[in-house]
Amino acid sequence: MIARNIPGKSGQVLRSELSSACAVIKDRAIDIHALSHDASHYLLNPKVIAVPKDIFEVSELFAKAEQLRIPITFRSGGTSLSGQAVGDGILVDTRSNFRKVEVKDGGVLVSMEPGVTVRSVNSRLLRHKKILGPDPASEIACTIGGVVANNSSGMTCGIHSNTYQTLRAMTFVLPSGTILDTSREDSDHVLKDKESRIYEGLLSLRDRIRANTESMARIKELYSLKNTMGYGLNSFVDFDRPVEILQHLIVGSEGTLAFVAEVTLETVPLHSYAATALLVFDNLHQATMALPSLVELGFAAIELMDASSLRVGQRDEKAPKFLKSIEIKEQAALLIELRHHDNKGLTEVIERVSKVIKTISLSEDFSFQTEVETRENLWHIRKGLYALVASNRESGTTALLEDIAVPVDKIFTMCQELKRMFTKYDYQDSVIFGHAKDGNIHFLVNEDFSDQSGIERYRAFTEEMVEIVLSFGGTLKAEHGTGRIMAPFVRRQYGDELFEVMREVKRLIDPNGILNPGVLITRTGGEHVENLKIPQRVEPEVDLCVECGYCEPSCPSKDLTLTPRQRIVLQRELQRLEQIGDQRTISKIRKDFTYDTLDTCAVDGMCQTACPLGINTGELVQNLRRKKVTKFENHVWYLLAGNWRLGQTIFSSGLNLAHALPKKFAKGSFSLIRSIVGENRFPKFMPDLPRGGSPRGELNSAEPEVFYFPSCTNSIFASDGEGTEAAFVELAQRARIQISTLNTINNLCCGTPWKSKGLPRGHKKMKQKLEETISVLGNETVPIVCDSSSCTEGLKTSMRAQEQIMNITEYVARNLLDKLEIKRKIESITLHPTCSDYRSGSIKSLMVIADRISENVVLPQDWSCCGFAGDRGLFHPELTASATKKEAESVGQNPTVAYASTNRTCEIALTRATHRNYRHILEILAEATR
Repeated sequence: MIARNIPGKSGQVLRSELSSACAVIKDRAIDIHALSHDASHYLLNPKVIAVPKDIFEVSELFAKAEQLRIPITFRSGGTSLSGQAVGDGILVDTRSNFRKVEVKDGGVLVSMEPGVTVRSVNSRLLRHKKILGPDPASEIACTIGGVVANNSSGMTCGIHSNTYQTLRAMTFVLPSGTILDTSREDSDHVLKDKESRIYEGLLSLRDRIRANTESMARIKELYSLKNTMGYGLNSFVDFDRPVEILQHLIVGSEGTLAFVAEVTLETVPLHSYAATALLVFDNLHQATMALPSLVELGFAAIELMDASSLRVGQRDEKAPKFLKSIEIKEQAALLIELRHHDNKGLTEVIERVSKVIKTISLSEDFSFQTEVETRENLWHIRKGLYALVASNRESGTTALLEDIAVPVDKIFTMCQELKRMFTKYDYQDSVIFGHAKDGNIHFLVNEDFSDQSGIERYRAFTEEMVEIVLSFGGTLKAEHGTGRIMAPFVRRQYGDELFEVMREVKRLIDPNGILNPGVLITRTGGEHVENLKIPQRVEPEVDLCVECGYCEPSCPSKDLTLTPRQRIVLQRELQRLEQIGDQRTISKIRKDFTYDTLDTCAVDGMCQTACPLGINTGELVQNLRRKKVTKFENHVWYLLAGNWRLGQTIFSSGLNLAHALPKKFAKGSFSLIRSIVGENRFPKFMPDLPRGGSPRGELNSAEPEVFYFPSCTNSIFASDGEGTEAAFVELAQRARIQISTLNTINNLCCGTPWKSKGLPRGHKKMKQKLEETISVLGNETVPIVCDSSSCTEGLKTSMRAQEQIMNITEYVARNLLDKLEIKRKIESITLHPTCSDYRSGSIKSLMVIADRISENVVLPQDWSCCGFAGDRGLFHPELTASATKKEAESVGQNPTVAYASTNRTCEIALTRATHRNYRHILEILAEATR
């Protein structure tokens, strides 16, 4: 009996039935709809979401799913472009509780759980000068679970260092509930004892394939290319033992055969030295004709960009001048990169390959670039193609990024066919790019699925594309996985015999079809045009999003409530539900909407730094908050903007009063006030909050070399030590720098509290006061420095004189540090860069200061935004606890003498999370100079 969804059972009933298997089962409407989208163009609403804490709960879930005949789909990073991470049964969250990483044998091997991202693993391998073989472009967000499930590769690993080739061991759960660890020497015997039917079946299929010369030839042909279509049948050719065959079949099986709880991969060397060049040719034909000779030179990467890609690349803000100056007609380019383990070797290789390249006809001069920023800018063009094309699509349309692979000598013809099809089907502004040395072509088209004609156009385009790729001896999926999008075409690529082998693999391992039905093996033959997701037109921040999920790992609330993608998804889902008249579901979502979407968003902008389209979901949240603010709140905060000195006095006095009262009485008083005015209008009582601070000091110099803007957070929250203001004044005196504060400094603020709360009147008032104050300074060349990184960012947002404003760590690193004598170095120091430091690039100056005062500077492996977000840590301490959990674990495992940050509220959050005393870096610097 094949698994099916059970329409008669509500999520609440199913949650009750599954609760004995898994402790955390979610059935809230807001969770269901937030996770119904992945990066693909498919939409399915799960019945419930299971969040297993370990492998044993997964095993129990399998048993329940078998009993209920309800399908299971695994979801981790949700970056899938082919629809593998959405389902209409039980959606299993494998990201939240499966993030362990263990580096082994000095970095030669690394064991990982499925919820950890590729970037996170590589950051742990960095000190060993190693890296994972698979290098997908989505490494910032895609997880190891997805990498294994899709046999991921990337720009440089080809088919020699992908997941399949670097796999050394795996621990997995079969649909029957059997747990198998292939690192054990007796794992083959364990498989035979526990799953004899699977064991014997795999042997039979192995012999069946090997006895068929046509099957052997076809497998050799297809797996000589990048190929993620169907199951990895090369497993039956490459390995003899059933346990080896099975674990390699699971690679690329897209969650249809087993749950991978842990995987061990062999790493590859990280070459620290690299050189990059852009070779521009007269046309696509000349570019592809040059490929064979370039491939022989051993480039780590050869990336193809057609004329349309180059035109798009010219719009990139980081595009080099020479590219912007070219009039693009029919040109094409190859972005090439050399890598080496030492500088001398790289120089020798550059000289050797340059001689060969000079014999090739190019339309523009070329040069190898070794400077990091220049190289990154060149790669930014290539990596930014998807974002630039997607950002220019019409609102309500879907950006479809597809990938295929053909023999390298067929690339030109395949590209020509694609261009012909773009014209035939009126796919304007489409681009072609890809990993040329692997024959791997990516192309991007925009489609409108809201109209049946768009669906039919897409269906016809796909049919023709399939025929052409297969006629060239290519594969229909090279990297992104079969998913739903290509499941109907697996038989066509492999032929009847090998497709039947795949069906037998599925029946053998998952006889009841509970794992991810409709993915990889077709059920209806039309999965590629079923359950299509139609982007709703809502507002700019929402409409631009392609739901790639890159923003999620950087979000402070990702483990507590929602991520930026999910906040956007909910806006689209509410719009869709409104259109179909489902008011009951809308009401259920609205019930939890304020807390999950608005209250627990840190509005820190970290999502923008990761988003390929530059979307700041915090701006969406600010707009939504604005709609919920009452007239009374608006008026009160407007009055505070006019007299901020009073506001600071009220807040600091409140903190002092809370400290003066008995804790039990203070806690009761806070609770009473919250119940009267509302939980989102008065903070929670927390005994670890600092006392209130003192008013900011006013400094006047006849000829100031710097205008000082001490943050009001330091006057609201007292420091445990001397305070940042006193430290900076002391450092400036030692360096003989004349400083002045801005006039009426105690009545000024950067404006962030009003902006983040959605209070435009108050924000406008404070901006006017700032501008008036700045206008009377009379000197635009004197820098204005702020001692809080987030306030520096707020000032730049609020004021026109952005170039005049500096983060205090940048100013000290550039202008004071060389004038100071470090008399007492600290043995070790741990840093917490703030989200504002990251966005502004001020981490470099923070590190420069830390390196001067300590020989051992530690940047925790899992540092991220603390989630305090001005006042979120006062109203929702659970947000900061969740956001700082992993960083706190890292800090606890590597204690140091001192702990520093650049923002008072971040210091409070990290002190609370780690039980270490975090202070501003300038306080520690001042002590080191005494």
